[in-house]
Amino acid sequence: MRRAFVIVLDACGVGALPDAAAYGDSPDANTLAHVAELAGGLYLPTLGALGLGSIEPIRGVARAPAPVLHGRLAPLGPGKESVTGHWEMMGVVPKAPLPTYPEGFPAELVRALERATGRRFCCNRPYSGTQVLEDYGPHHLRTGELILYTSADSVLQIAAHHDVLSEPELQRVCAAARAVMSGEHAVGRVIARPFTGTPGAFVRTAGRHDYALEPPGRSYLQELRDAGVPVHAVGKIRDLFAGVGIDVAHRGATNAQALQSTEALIGELGSGLVFTNLVDTDQLFGHRHDVAGFAAALAEIDTALGRWLERLGDEDLLILTADHGVDPLSGHTDHTREHALLLARFRGAGGRRHDGLLADVGASVLRWLAGTDAPALPGRSFV
Repeated sequence: MRRAFVIVLDACGVGALPDAAAYGDSPDANTLAHVAELAGGLYLPTLGALGLGSIEPIRGVARAPAPVLHGRLAPLGPGKESVTGHWEMMGVVPKAPLPTYPEGFPAELVRALERATGRRFCCNRPYSGTQVLEDYGPHHLRTGELILYTSADSVLQIAAHHDVLSEPELQRVCAAARAVMSGEHAVGRVIARPFTGTPGAFVRTAGRHDYALEPPGRSYLQELRDAGVPVHAVGKIRDLFAGVGIDVAHRGATNAQALQSTEALIGELGSGLVFTNLVDTDQLFGHRHDVAGFAAALAEIDTALGRWLERLGDEDLLILTADHGVDPLSGHTDHTREHALLLARFRGAGGRRHDGLLADVGASVLRWLAGTDAPALPGRSFV
C-alpha cells in the first residue's frame, strides 16, 4: 500500500540548459537563484532541510547537513513550456517543437477560428496576459470581439469578460478552437482566460481552462493505471495530459486550492499517485517578474510541506520538481529554458545527488508503486 506524491513547483528552474541561447535565453538564467538574489534571500526552512540549497547556491538557503536525494533534471526534447515539461516527467518526449506564432496567427487560420466559433477576434499577437487586458479590454467590451493572443509558448489564448461571454460559453468557444488547432497548427494548449472588472482594473478569474493536445506517446501514467495504480491529478495536471492516464481530478486553480487538495489526499488516500501542479509561481508571479510574490508563494509551499512531512511515512515517496524556468532577470516575461530542481524523500534515499532526465520522475514513481519498469519509455529510476 504505497503512495507517491509528485509536486511540481511551476517555473522553478535551477539553471540554464546548454541550448538556452537557442531559445532566446541567457546562459546564466537561473530562476530560483535570481529570485533569491532580488528578494534579499529566501527563508525556506523545510525546503532547505530537504536539500534545496545543496542543488545550487541560493541566497538564504544553506546547504543541508542531511539532504534527501537531490539534483537537477533536464528534458530530452525541445520546448520550455508546461505541456512538454510535464509530458517529459511522465516519459513522453515530443519529436519536434510544438508550433509557435511570434507574428500572430495567420489570417486564414483566424478565419477558420471565426467560422468554427461564430465569434470575431481582436489583438492576434504575442502579449503579456495582464497587459493584453489593459490594452484590448475596453475594445473588447465595446465591440464584443474576443481577445485572441499567444506567447513564446505553443499556446492560443482567448480572453473574454464575464459581461461579454460567460465562462461556460468561453469554454465552448475554446473547445471549438481546439478542434481547429490540429495538424501543422496543433498547439500545445488552447487556454480560456475569463476576466472581470472595469477598464484600468481588469482582473483574471480562477476560471481558466486549458485544452491541451493529447500526449503523442504512451506515458508512465498509463503504465501505472495498467498496473492497477490509481492516478490523482491536482490543479492543471489533468488538462496538460488531456485527461489521458488520469483517474480522478481535484481542484487546484490556485496554490491555496492545490495545497489544500493535496493535503486532503495525504489524509485520505491509501495508495496511488498524487500528481500536483502549483501554478502561482508561474501564472501569478513569474510572468510578471513579481519577485516578492514569487518569494511569498515559495514560503507558503514551504509551510505546507512542513505539515505534510509530519504525516508521510516509510511507504511514501515525495518528489519535488519543476517544468521550466521564468527568470526574473530575463529580458522577456516568457518561460526560460532551464533545468528542473529535484528533491526526493523516500526510505533509503540517503543524501546522494542525482542529475538526470525529467523522465526519471515517472520511472521512479512506477518502480516505487508497481515494482516494475517500462523499458520502452525514457527515464531511469532513482528509487
